[in-house]
Amino acid sequence: MENLGHEELKGLIEKVWEDHTLLRNLETQAAVNEVVELLDKGELRTAEPDGEGGWKVNDWVKKAVILYFPTRELRQTNAGEMEYNDKMDLKRNYRELGVRVVPPAVARYGSYLARGVVMMPSYVNIGAYVDEGTMIDTWATVGSCAQIGKEVHLSGGVGIGGVLEPVQAAPVIVEDHCFIGSRCIIVEGARIAREAVIGAGTVITASTKIIDVSQPEPVTYKGYVPPRSVVIPGSYPKKFAAGEYGVPCALIIGQRKESTDTKTSLNDALRDFDVPV
Repeated sequence: MENLGHEELKGLIEKVWEDHTLLRNLETQAAVNEVVELLDKGELRTAEPDGEGGWKVNDWVKKAVILYFPTRELRQTNAGEMEYNDKMDLKRNYRELGVRVVPPAVARYGSYLARGVVMMPSYVNIGAYVDEGTMIDTWATVGSCAQIGKEVHLSGGVGIGGVLEPVQAAPVIVEDHCFIGSRCIIVEGARIAREAVIGAGTVITASTKIIDVSQPEPVTYKGYVPPRSVVIPGSYPKKFAAGEYGVPCALIIGQRKESTDTKTSLNDALRDFDVPV
């Protein structure tokens, strides 16, 4: 099949999404394969900036990712003595891509890694987009369709959740120059805006209260951390039938200072606010 334009591909994907029996058609399978190849090259994204400070979800691209699985057969692969049995191929040609990959890091075919990305032993799933110069540290995971910006540091053990379904839902988004501290969990389509600093162990979901306590009156967000925010784990009291207990939240304790440039460490950014590290 000749390469199709994005609108033609979108039309085919939408048709097969409504009628999965069309997946038996070789032309339809070729269209699904082409979308995944374009994702792998970074020429398509499951979500992208809308030019107005927000993000647009390309749900038809997410549909193609979901449709890709039933077109694949399980097969055994080996890496030395390690054996795998999966439907997905792995990314290849890292030298040509300008990406450093430390064993046993794994990125699936259909994920995009831009030049200068460093993967310590970590994992990047299909549909994810990781932009230039980002560090994915040891045992960090980047879930399916997650969007990671330029010069981001995902520290050890960070869990960036995947969001494939519902297809209209936004994936997790971490914008340019963010620091995400060790063992943070960011899931359910949460968005971390540019240059934010997230302290170790912070959990951010779609329903997590993110409370700005840096001013006389608190301001609460959900599923969104504003630009340049410095965030740490916190809790707030909530009454239950059995009594009052502390419920986890995230606290914005200030703004990243101009003196804390994007190359300084996460620890330095937190020390600006007298937070023990």
